[in-house]
Amino acid sequence: MKKIEPINIVDKFSLFNEEWTPKIIGELNNQYVKLCKLKDDFVWHSHLHEDELFMVFKGILLVEFRDGRIVEVKKGEILIIPKGVEHRPHTNGELVFNLLFEPKTTLHTGDVTTEMTVSKLDWI
Repeated sequence: MKKIEPINIVDKFSLFNEEWTPKIIGELNNQYVKLCKLKDDFVWHSHLHEDELFMVFKGILLVEFRDGRIVEVKKGEILIIPKGVEHRPHTNGELVFNLLFEPKTTLHTGDVTTEMTVSKLDWI
């Protein structure tokens, strides 16, 4: 049986510095729990088969949609983006700490491949 113990999210954020590079901290029900540090702009993308949940632990995440709307996600808040909705996360230059719940097969750049795409995620 796998050892059952708490995961300290704040401690896990201290283990990496890369931005826009999700790190896996757990798995449940065929999903990964991921942490990511975000700063400045990410790429426009969508996830055709998965909803995406953003949970902000530090800072303010901005998520832009093609209709021109920008949604602010503040510390302690979550935002769920339905599958197929094109979006672009970004920040106003501050470092944002974010937690994601996503199916194991979800690519963080969704339906696009860019220089920001990370194909192999590390466990921390």
